[in-house]
Amino acid sequence: MPTPGPAPSINLGEPETFTLKNGLKVLVVENNKLPRVTARILTDLPPSFEEKPGTSALLSSLMGTGTENITKDEFNEEVDFLGANISYGSSSVYASSLSKFFPRVVELMADGLLNPVFTEEELEAERAKLIEGIKSNEKNTPAITSQVASALSYGIDHPYGQIETVESVESITLEDIQQMYNENLTPAKAYMVVVGDISIKEVKKLVKKHFKKWKGNATQDHNLVTPQDAEFAQINLVDMPNAVQSQVTVQNLVDLRLGDEDYFSVLVMNDILGGSFGSYLNMNLREDKGWTYGARSSVGTSRYPMASRFSASSQVRNAVTDSTVVEILKEIDKIRTEDVDAQKLEDVKKSFAGTFVLRLENPGTVANYALNIELNDLSEDFYENYLKKINAVSVEDVKRVANKYIKPEHLRFVIGGKGADIASGLENIDYQGKTLPVMYFDKEANQVEKPEFSKPIPDGVTLATVYADYIEAIGGEENAKAVESVVMKGNASIQGMSLNVLMKNTSDGKMLQSINMGAMAINKTVFDGAKGYTETQGQKMEFDEEQIEAQKKMAGIFPELNPSEGIELLSIQNLDGEDAYVVQISENIKEYYSVGTGLKLMTATTVEQGGQSFTTTIKYEDYTEIDGLKFPFKYVQDIGQELVINFDDILLNKEVSEEDFK
Repeated sequence: MPTPGPAPSINLGEPETFTLKNGLKVLVVENNKLPRVTARILTDLPPSFEEKPGTSALLSSLMGTGTENITKDEFNEEVDFLGANISYGSSSVYASSLSKFFPRVVELMADGLLNPVFTEEELEAERAKLIEGIKSNEKNTPAITSQVASALSYGIDHPYGQIETVESVESITLEDIQQMYNENLTPAKAYMVVVGDISIKEVKKLVKKHFKKWKGNATQDHNLVTPQDAEFAQINLVDMPNAVQSQVTVQNLVDLRLGDEDYFSVLVMNDILGGSFGSYLNMNLREDKGWTYGARSSVGTSRYPMASRFSASSQVRNAVTDSTVVEILKEIDKIRTEDVDAQKLEDVKKSFAGTFVLRLENPGTVANYALNIELNDLSEDFYENYLKKINAVSVEDVKRVANKYIKPEHLRFVIGGKGADIASGLENIDYQGKTLPVMYFDKEANQVEKPEFSKPIPDGVTLATVYADYIEAIGGEENAKAVESVVMKGNASIQGMSLNVLMKNTSDGKMLQSINMGAMAINKTVFDGAKGYTETQGQKMEFDEEQIEAQKKMAGIFPELNPSEGIELLSIQNLDGEDAYVVQISENIKEYYSVGTGLKLMTATTVEQGGQSFTTTIKYEDYTEIDGLKFPFKYVQDIGQELVINFDDILLNKEVSEEDFK
């Protein structure tokens, strides 16, 4: 094997630059390989605390919704006609097009930036979208865990720790939007990066023509609160009663800048710990244990004091949440106390070299690197020496920066998950001779008392009474027994695809479920009362004995009328703020019935796939009466991503034949 040579010499070149009188600095990289041009404008602002969180999100949405010279529809139609792309943020603009259309695209881009028109009508439309997003995330475990982790790490009085709420978004006015526009989008601290098939001469002409009237003073630096780390290692648990998996995040604050001497050593250290597929964390939690589809870590940089984090995270099934915490701590201790294998270190360096060289093939890289040098006050040869600095990282450097930037005494685990299943295990984790304290928080990062996860079954309540209450709630035993078949027709969408859903059930235990996209069958499941199969895109898999037995227990339209043996009433748990009876159907299936209404709320099924175990749920909503019986007209299915099925037609004792179940 030949001895590796020195790191290759990198000659990035420099973009051509010029500055307008109003302060806008322009960087141009000419590249004629393709007849395309991109332009990006950003204002160099410090993090800004929002008195009304959500203001910047609404400003981003309202930019580009019409100007003093062109309506929103006309603007969008022309951009589409040109095959271009123009998008706006609260402190940035991006545009791209074919080079022959670029002059007009720059004109439109500038018009949207300099002459926006904000209307009450558009504000209300965008406000409704933002509120809908906030509400939909209330049951999204990764999203909630992420926002609580940021709030607890930085504090809610820091821009990075603020949480958008329905209340804060509802309070935002047009005046708030206009004020943020005036403060954020000014040329005095703005940069424009132009890359593509265009000369510096052409760019100067266009920019001077369309941006010389852009006015505004430099925004004053805000007095940022300096975040403080957790006083001691701890676990912060957010109870998500519907969670089918736990989101586990561990973090501590770091004070690291792009130009610091430690930067390259930290890059390498993080790659070894959790920054790549072959990292300590991923090899342990995914490859060895099979608990997750991936585990990753990162170490951020910031120009502002303590405004970045070391963070590691993974999504795991409930049963191994506490074990995951233990294993993450184990890998953190490993990189802080043991020398990394020399060959692994070399492999990581080679990976960085390959990735870096590939990035250089993108013409925008030169401009972006030049912008980084400007914004972060880096040396002019920072990127030219990038690979040399990576190659200089030693085994000792990896251990040194791991000890400096990962702080066991300040580690904060933020975990979103089903408290009823995971709390007891988390409360018994020992680390460095001490039990890690567990504190409880709500979805807005407020500390709360430990929730009452499980309640005992009251005297007189049995499985029979729970089932009887359900039958009564949907319309009574007489009506339920009169139904011999049910056909449910619905629709859903996932990843932009429209799906047709058909379900058929009979009182004697037969079942059909099919999902089609147009004329193409996506999935079909059939059970004839004795055997069954699932067919996915032509691949047929027969039910095994365990699946057959589980299906028999749930067979029929209303299996609660004649429950099978072995079904057990376990406890009362909170489900979306509502007490629910938990019924164990089989080892892997649980169903939940409302204590208040008697209606069935959810079915949770644990399955094995690819050596990993995970839970899927179906929530039953929008109960509506059909011929004297109530049926849920909405299924919300969590299969790793949310699938919402809306039923528009439910037929009783119609359109069912024996052929359906073959």
